[in-house]
Amino acid sequence: MWPLGWIRRFLPSTLRGKLLLVSLAVVVLPISLTGYLLEREGRQALVREKSEKLFGLTRLLDVYLGSGFDPLLTEMGVAAGDRGAAIRALSDRLIPFTDMIAGANPGVGVGYYSKALNAIITYGPSRDYSATVGTTIPPEHPGWHVLESGKQAVESGRQVRGFILNAMLPIVRDGSVIGYIWANELSDDVERQAAAMDRAVLTVSLGGILLGLVLTQVLARGVGRDIRQIIDGLLRMRSDLGDAIQPPQGEVGAIAVEVNAMARALLDARSLTENILHSIADGVIAVDWAGQVTALNPAAEAMIGVTATEVIGKPYELLFKPDVRFASPLLDTLKTGRSHVGVTLEFPGTRQTLHLTVSSSVLRDSHGEAIGAVVVLKDLTEQQRLRTQIMRADRLAALGELVAGLAHEVRNPLTSIRGFMQFLESSDNVAEWQRYAPLIVRQVDSLNRLVTELLEFGRPRPPAFLPVQLNDLIREVSLLAGRKSNARIALHPTPDLPLVEADGEALKQVMLNLIINAVQATSETGGIAIVTAMAADGGEAVITVTDDGEGIAPENLDKVFDPFFSTKPQGTGLGLAMAHRIVDAHHGTIAIASVPGAGTTVTLRIPILHNQTVDA
Repeated sequence: MWPLGWIRRFLPSTLRGKLLLVSLAVVVLPISLTGYLLEREGRQALVREKSEKLFGLTRLLDVYLGSGFDPLLTEMGVAAGDRGAAIRALSDRLIPFTDMIAGANPGVGVGYYSKALNAIITYGPSRDYSATVGTTIPPEHPGWHVLESGKQAVESGRQVRGFILNAMLPIVRDGSVIGYIWANELSDDVERQAAAMDRAVLTVSLGGILLGLVLTQVLARGVGRDIRQIIDGLLRMRSDLGDAIQPPQGEVGAIAVEVNAMARALLDARSLTENILHSIADGVIAVDWAGQVTALNPAAEAMIGVTATEVIGKPYELLFKPDVRFASPLLDTLKTGRSHVGVTLEFPGTRQTLHLTVSSSVLRDSHGEAIGAVVVLKDLTEQQRLRTQIMRADRLAALGELVAGLAHEVRNPLTSIRGFMQFLESSDNVAEWQRYAPLIVRQVDSLNRLVTELLEFGRPRPPAFLPVQLNDLIREVSLLAGRKSNARIALHPTPDLPLVEADGEALKQVMLNLIINAVQATSETGGIAIVTAMAADGGEAVITVTDDGEGIAPENLDKVFDPFFSTKPQGTGLGLAMAHRIVDAHHGTIAIASVPGAGTTVTLRIPILHNQTVDA
């Protein structure tokens, strides 16, 4: 078999050519085959018609012959043994009838042949074939087959008269073949009639083929024109979806109508997308795989201080300062395919540095194939300004609370000192001075401790961040705190806990405050559990300090981190406030959950150190 690809090379590529090829298959071939079959069937029908006609003539001759040749000779008184006389007598008797039959059917020859005399008795019309009377048919003549088989036959070919269609009927008398009767017609006559029929069939076939080709050509030209109209319209739609295709008539027009509907839907979707991009306050920038900007919305233009015409088609790196080392989430997504969500960063724009929250992801087409990346920029500058104002207000409020608490804490010892001094002012008793002097010193020490803690809280030193192993730090602090109490401290460290980036001394102060608070809240036989673990997202180390002490009342939970708030008689209320400030400086969180009478749990979350290496 020929390869299918090899055959396709010879097939027309245009629709018109394909329609013409189809017309050859569905018009020319069927009409040609039909014409051939009609011509063949017509010839066969003509031969059958001629044969039936000729056999009809032979049967008339057979009826006219009566009982046979011998009874006729007996009737005429001619001896059958005299061959010549018998032939002449029979010929004279039968020629008038054969001439009548031949005259009534122009172009037809009829006659009798006697097997006993082995001679042609008559051959009408006698004026043309009388010379054949008395002759014997040649050995190859098909008449011998009729005489031997006793069956009628039709033969076409050269015989005594020439090229003829010859119908031969055996003469059977008393069960024996005594001769045969023939009726023939020249093949030229048959061929003329067949040729006339062939010309009619050929004319009709050619007319049908030409009509089919003309109609196919007209149809192909119309369909090609309609399709060309649709193609031209689609080319225009590449630049303008609103340029509708003028629909032609018929099914092709229905295709154009559907294409217009899809174009309108696409235009509506594009308009909706563009309206959304133009309306949202966040900046959106898209780039292709080469890192060149393909789109940005007005919010991004206003945020970065550029216009779309200035940057579309240019590298994304041109949007920020080239001399600044900037890890762009968008370029990282473009390089690795990894998405970034809610990354807070300082964007070094060419005109100003922006405080942004950035989310980037891979941009895909309708088939799901990656075609670039897109980034969404959320400007936090205003939020940062508002946050600064809120923090300033919070600091002022905290300062007011601090001053109020400080006044309260300072007033009590000062009142005691004033009272003692007023009493001792009028006393000359040395014993009383010795009795009240230690009380005054304790009050002064209390003031000194308060001032010291206040200075520590108000003037924190900058943290020194280094890799810290929390399990080791907690073991050290718990060992130190455990010496001051009989409470049971149980450690449950998670093996292979990653390092955190922290100020170790500051975290020790936090853990020491939490453990001391837990020890003071429990009885001498109470228990304290310290657990370390990894957060579910793997980004933080989690420390929980749980005691089974008296717990904290629900109304006090919101106040435990406030300066100068304490439920302990001798507490200053600065320990947890300082712990909260230290944890904030580590970008972590601290939370307290408590059930009165059942105990308290403090949870710390400290970010782990990324890209860490640990010596074996």
